[in-house]
Formats: sequence, structure tokens, C-alpha cells
Amino acid sequence: MKKIAAIGVCGVLAVAGLVASASVYAHGRFYGGVVIGGPIWVPPPVYYPPPVYVERVPAPVYVEPPRQDYWYYCAESKAYYPYVQNCPSPWMKVVPNTPAVPGGPPPQ
Repeated sequence: MKKIAAIGVCGVLAVAGLVASASVYAHGRFYGGVVIGGPIWVPPPVYYPPPVYVERVPAPVYVEPPRQDYWYYCAESKAYYPYVQNCPSPWMKVVPNTPAVPGGPPPQ
């Protein structure tokens, strides 16, 4: 009985081999290869994302232009505006010699 079972298994394997090889020899050409050993598993390539570059831009510095404040001097009354409201001669523009403080007194 074991002999009959072994012959049956061999027959099934032979038929399976013929069926499998029929596609290899399709149209009279050989489409196949020879594999010695088992399949070799190669891991997929590792993906590294591109590096991130952060450019640090310094904050803009705003420089306020110097103030061009002028005081107006009346030569005839020897006083500054607003202490003198009217001047018979033209007003003279005078650059202040002290830091301009809003509402501060003019130089004497």
C-alpha cells in the first residue's frame, strides 16, 4: 500500500511539473532561469528625508532719522517763539544746542 501511495505522489508531482513547464516552453522558446539555492531576501532601501536647513534672519532694525527741530529766534526782541508772538524782522531758524525735549524751554 505504501508503494502505491508513493507512486501516486510521484505521478501527481510529475503532472504538476509538466503543467508548470508548459508555460516556460511557450511557443517553442524557453522563458525561465535557473535558481541555485533559495530566494535571497533583500531589505528595501532606507529612505532618509533631506535635511532641513533653517536660515535665521536677524530681526530688522529700524533707525529713526534724527529730528530736525528748529527754534525760531527774533533778533530784535532777543527772544524765541512762542515767548514772542510777533517779530518785526524775519524769524531766524536756530538748531537747538540741547536735546530737544517736547515742551522744553529754548536755550537762553
